[in-house]
Amino acid sequence: MTAKPFSFRLIATDGAARRGEIETPHGLVRTPAFMPVGTQATVKAMYPDQVRALGSDVVLGNTYHLMLRPTAERVARLGGLHRFMNWPHTILTDSGGFQVMSLAQLRKLDETGVRFQSHIDGQKYHLTPERSIEIQGLLGSDIQMQLDECIGLPAPREEAQRAMELSLRWAERSRAQFEAMGGPAKGQGLYGIVQGGDVAELRIASARALADMPFEGYSVGGLAVGEPQDVMLKMLEITTPAMPVDKPRYLMGVGTPEDILESVTRGIDQFDCVMPTRAGRHGLAYTRYGKVNLKNARHADDPRPLDETSDCPAARDYSRAYLHHLVKAGEGLAAMLLTWNNLAYYQHLMQGMRDAIEAGTFQDFRAAVKADWVRGDIAPLG
Repeated sequence: MTAKPFSFRLIATDGAARRGEIETPHGLVRTPAFMPVGTQATVKAMYPDQVRALGSDVVLGNTYHLMLRPTAERVARLGGLHRFMNWPHTILTDSGGFQVMSLAQLRKLDETGVRFQSHIDGQKYHLTPERSIEIQGLLGSDIQMQLDECIGLPAPREEAQRAMELSLRWAERSRAQFEAMGGPAKGQGLYGIVQGGDVAELRIASARALADMPFEGYSVGGLAVGEPQDVMLKMLEITTPAMPVDKPRYLMGVGTPEDILESVTRGIDQFDCVMPTRAGRHGLAYTRYGKVNLKNARHADDPRPLDETSDCPAARDYSRAYLHHLVKAGEGLAAMLLTWNNLAYYQHLMQGMRDAIEAGTFQDFRAAVKADWVRGDIAPLG
């Protein structure tokens, strides 16, 4: 049976900022969207219904980790990733390429793909564009990613060009495999990934070449990999005008609230990052007035919550003194409450941006958010 086609609807713009909706087999994704990272079929320290209640329309699963454990074949036999992790909403899976480059042992890359040893048990694998798409198809994700080569920055121009051109060839192979597996008929989407390092001409060439391929969405990869923020933003200013207007734009692996706000200003629609969940597990809270390091002793006698105006119980109903105590005592509840708070703040920021773009007041909203960050909390922040 043919599912309703994957689609993107642009609802409003305010400058370069965009408000839209992505329709997938498992529901609508409101954009700009932040996608909590569920690396191993779980958003760490959170229940799925909590993640949904905070306003998340989509979560991210990681192809590299899931192919190693429990394996895509097992997940498929058990009914697919949505059923396996009890998330009946949209799932995006990445290609696994970034993790191969950053985690795997003894990796060797060539035209066919990348050969590597698992960081878990040393078993050997060969991840090709075709195999990456096959794994994502077995998982049953709604939004899938082409396999690409992501290099760190700074990098020589020659290396950036080589990786960009290889990624374009892999994009064609990924698309052919996606169509062979019936992805379009299932209503799924496949995104191409713009590469090119920090070289403007390469970014534009990559974006234009991908735009000539029939992808459902387009991503900007290879940023937030060591370069300063101003370089990342410059690359976005150069790249987004070369990307199709009528397709979603996804900036991979980004980032801080400021990175997200500034990237929406430059026309990006989707984001993912481990930052809010990882920070929560390490005693760091994100709030309207900046970051709060609950490890710091100054919070030991502070009866205030993180944010008394928040709708999130973790931010509103627990004192900083108690949160500090949980962090110092190494209690699991610390990670649970701070992750809850952080994801709540991120989704509150996304909803604020969506509303402001639709109302035509995005620049006022942006200025107010940044003013709060500059103002900081009543007490000095950690």
